[in-house]
Amino acid sequence: MPHNKPGGGLVNKLPGLIGLFIFFISLSAAAQSIKYVSGNNSWNADSLGNHRAVITVPAAGAVTKVTIEWRRRDDPAGKQIVVVDAQKNKGILNVKTENISRESGTVYFEPTSGPGKYYVYYMPYKVKAKSNYPNAIYNKMQQTAAADWLSKTASFTNAKVLYLESVNAMNSFYPMEVIATQQEVDGLIKANASKPYLVFTEDRMHPVKMPHDLPQRWIQKGITNQFADVALKGENFSYQLGVYPVTENIKNIKLIFSDLKDAAGHRIPASVMSCLNADGTKYDGTVLSNIVNVNKGDVQALWCLVNIPAKTAAGNYNGTVTLKPDNAPSTIIKVSLQVKDQLAVKSGVNEPQKQTRLTWLNSTLAQDNEVIKPYTPLKVDTMTISLLGRKVKLNKTGFPDQIQTFFTPEMTEITDKPKNILGENIHFHIVNAATHKDITFKNEGVNFTEKQPGTLKWRAKNTSEFLNMDVNATMEFDGYLFYTVKLTALKDVSLDDIKFHIPFDKDASKYLMGLGQKGGLRPDTVNWKWDVATKNQDGAWIGEVNAGLQYSLRDENYVRPLNTNFYLQKPLVLPTSWGNGGKGGILITVKGKTMLSENYSGARVMKKGDVLYYNFTLLVTPFHTLNTDFQWATRFYHKYNNLDSIKATGATVVNIHHATPINPYINYPFIAHDAMKKYIDEAHQKGLKVKIYNTVRELSNSAYETFPMRSLGHEIYSTGKGGGYSWLQEHLGDDYIAAWYVPEIKDAAIVNSGMSRWHNYYVEGVNWLVQNVGIDGIYLDDVAFDRITMKRVKRVLTQNGHPGIIDLHSANQYNKSDGFNNSANLYMEHFPYLNRLWFGEYFDYEKNGPDFFLTEVSGIPFGLMGEMLQGGGNPWRGMIYGMTNRMPWSGNADPRPIWKAWDDFGMQDTKMIGYWVGNSPVKTSDNKILATVYKKDKKAMVAIASWADKDTAIHLNIDWKALNIDPTKATITAHAIKNFQEAKKFSLNDEIVVPKGKGWLLVIE
Repeated sequence: MPHNKPGGGLVNKLPGLIGLFIFFISLSAAAQSIKYVSGNNSWNADSLGNHRAVITVPAAGAVTKVTIEWRRRDDPAGKQIVVVDAQKNKGILNVKTENISRESGTVYFEPTSGPGKYYVYYMPYKVKAKSNYPNAIYNKMQQTAAADWLSKTASFTNAKVLYLESVNAMNSFYPMEVIATQQEVDGLIKANASKPYLVFTEDRMHPVKMPHDLPQRWIQKGITNQFADVALKGENFSYQLGVYPVTENIKNIKLIFSDLKDAAGHRIPASVMSCLNADGTKYDGTVLSNIVNVNKGDVQALWCLVNIPAKTAAGNYNGTVTLKPDNAPSTIIKVSLQVKDQLAVKSGVNEPQKQTRLTWLNSTLAQDNEVIKPYTPLKVDTMTISLLGRKVKLNKTGFPDQIQTFFTPEMTEITDKPKNILGENIHFHIVNAATHKDITFKNEGVNFTEKQPGTLKWRAKNTSEFLNMDVNATMEFDGYLFYTVKLTALKDVSLDDIKFHIPFDKDASKYLMGLGQKGGLRPDTVNWKWDVATKNQDGAWIGEVNAGLQYSLRDENYVRPLNTNFYLQKPLVLPTSWGNGGKGGILITVKGKTMLSENYSGARVMKKGDVLYYNFTLLVTPFHTLNTDFQWATRFYHKYNNLDSIKATGATVVNIHHATPINPYINYPFIAHDAMKKYIDEAHQKGLKVKIYNTVRELSNSAYETFPMRSLGHEIYSTGKGGGYSWLQEHLGDDYIAAWYVPEIKDAAIVNSGMSRWHNYYVEGVNWLVQNVGIDGIYLDDVAFDRITMKRVKRVLTQNGHPGIIDLHSANQYNKSDGFNNSANLYMEHFPYLNRLWFGEYFDYEKNGPDFFLTEVSGIPFGLMGEMLQGGGNPWRGMIYGMTNRMPWSGNADPRPIWKAWDDFGMQDTKMIGYWVGNSPVKTSDNKILATVYKKDKKAMVAIASWADKDTAIHLNIDWKALNIDPTKATITAHAIKNFQEAKKFSLNDEIVVPKGKGWLLVIE
């Protein structure tokens, strides 16, 4: 993943970041008064750790003793304690510890400068300084004290703890991670001996952070069974209930909210209240209902949301929330809200530190499947469905009888001439083991159940003596089809096989990508077996440039796996139906006039009443024609920089990566938003557009909602082995996957779990950025959400005439960590909504052939165009697909000379005719040297690129009539292009020497 590096000192400069703070906590009269302080980054945490006690020694002596009531949530056993002389800034070797526990520890040390201040660092660690995937290792305690000094420790002076200090506010444990002592917890339980569980009320500004400890704050507050706070009209308000079982596990907690009423009879209805942990709306708009269980001794925060109506009268409102577990008595909490006579701005979402955006997790924004440009509404004529550039004809089984596309081979126009994708209809063969013959089904025909411009749904019932096959299908305006195929056994039956056949027309199956095959020419035979533990493979794309079909095989338990370095930690689930315990697989072979994809599941026995789901998806490609004018005119600058400098390069769109001053935190662009808006406003004044890095896969630990979302279990954050940077280990504890880390600003990300309500928040967040910050689009660095979220994002990005530009970068996913998938195959469901591809890191532009370029890199078979990255790409090969590299990412490559050549020629309104087009007007005499034509009236630019293994002399075969050029007056010129070619003129019959791995850019006129 490409990640730009920001300048130093960023954390202290950004608007909205927390600066120096000092918290004071007054304990009970019997306890010591402890002060908690932020050190404002005054020491090197990666050497000494994030936490220290500041000690004052009152008198000189050989030994001083201090007991530190640090109340730690970690296990301190064996961890090093470092004592530093503050006056000399030097470590002290003569140190001894005893009675080290989570509650406190006693330290003896030699006060080398006599009376004064000393530091006791109690969580030092080491980390690889510049690593983007670090793992903090906590130092082990070592004996460094001299024996003669140790012999003196029976006699000592007592030192005093001045305060406990964290390196900065972000690392502070105060107050919600300062643990209660066991004695305090026992006392609280004893005082509430009749209760099987305790309920603590807590405001939204103090998120519950510890899942296995009570905070000292709750001991001080005690059990009150009431909550009171202040809110604004129209505000997205929230509060917490902390559930702590003391006698047994508590099961299936339900929350029942009453109306909140004031003395005058006004009310805040219970209908605007909910519990984030128990109820909500899934990312796909369906209802979420969770069972909330809490284990004995654990702490579960229940986040209660109150979306106060804007018309609520000011006043004091009172009501209740009742916790009702299945196996314990109910608990009633009194709730009092003082609603001020002030209307919250935009429901308070501009103040996310108040958890006002938690309601976004249940958003349905842009969920309606409205048609997105350039797509057109679906139309049905009997059994034929028409959409942009494509048709799907159904037969009475409910499956496609034929799929056609109407794109020209150039991919620049739509015609009325169909190209068939299928050689025969798509169908199942279900083979009876008793007869070894197909079971014959009776088809009842297709019944359309929904007809909307963006969505069509139909069902078909197929019956037999042994099985029912219920087919339910959905088709969407971009060419996506999802089939649910339910097989129900009507009696016991043994089967030789259940096979699903997709017979491709040979003329529409030249290329293949997937199933362990890199993109390129389709082999005559592919024999593939399921291996979900190591392979992120469940289907393939097969097609031609202007006609293709991607399919994937699923069942009712399909869950989108993790991707981009994390596949092995959450792989595909083997479909019970297709996988059949390892018996299933795919065999692709040429069979007669078709190229048959046979998807088999092997022998099995179905008992009466057994149900199997043979679900599958289809995606008909291409999605639309190439927008070549956008490619020539839209030039990305992929770096935060001075806007005048960017404009001077000729770039038109600025991509702002994360880890930059205006977008510091990965996938959380909401903290420096004022600076971002100022930058974007200036860019717009200068005629530039600005897109930002913002996606879903991992999320910054600076997110305000980190701990509320951790309270949701594994819904939003993936389970994992923990580790990573020190902040994660110290504040999350365990059960997470550490992700990308930026050393310069210590931004430590956590891996998302996959499909979750975080996608609802993400859509709302993009919408907020469009409306409040003015972003022109987003840059996606790999994608961990599905097509439902992508459509929603595209809708909010393009609202009210906004450009909504989306480009997708991917590192090559064909490796062990990513499950040997193809980036284009993995992300094809997103392609209908992208404007450009940047398939760069680890893509080899030198050792792979043109068919790999075409299918895996260029985007052309799907209606997209792209750019190159790794090593700057190969500019000559790139040009035959209309690609350059991206500025200024590759230091050894600069696209500006080619941009200038485009402008000098006048690339706008040219017709691109790729080398793959059979009647291209310019071809070379060598089939390893390819030519793509950019045609205008009476002149053409010809890009030539070599895959020959040596320098090769070629002739051009030119169709002068097709070019509308008189050969007697024609010139062939190679204009000088820096780092690309020297100026040269060729006569019509000259040999042109093409250097190995390079090429030419010629103008014929």
